[in-house]
Amino acid sequence: MLLYMSNSARETSSTPLHSVSVAGAVVREDGRLLAIRRADNGTWELPGGVLELTEAPEEGVVREVWEETGVRVEVDELTGVYKNTTRGIVALVFRCKPSGGIERTSDESTAVEWLTPEQVAERMTEVYAVRLLDALDGAGPHVRSHDGQHLLGASA
Repeated sequence: MLLYMSNSARETSSTPLHSVSVAGAVVREDGRLLAIRRADNGTWELPGGVLELTEAPEEGVVREVWEETGVRVEVDELTGVYKNTTRGIVALVFRCKPSGGIERTSDESTAVEWLTPEQVAERMTEVYAVRLLDALDGAGPHVRSHDGQHLLGASA
């Protein structure tokens, strides 16, 4: 059966708008994880940002980690997809390994540190800590949603 939708029906329905971001779960050989304290709100998160239209996700994560931390990385694999249902942001998180550079802050970060998994859990809110901790378990890629403060449902 063929269903027909008129132009007026399509115009009145809303089209979801999403932003795609990328982030690097950068893991050192000693198991420490790269984290930044954001300049705009003071929270601890993994380095990342909005994916540009013309770049591949892996290129975007390399660029974002470099811009925010001064650390060069090699991308290993996608470890999770995280959706902020309140803001419409879909974040792709890639496990990376450092390949050079020197830690430094930027306009977007006031601190850059290598944290233990325990420090990640202590300093970061759950919705950001889980992204780094998921990258360590080898069971990904995980698919999770959150409302900006709390995880919704379970990992896929």
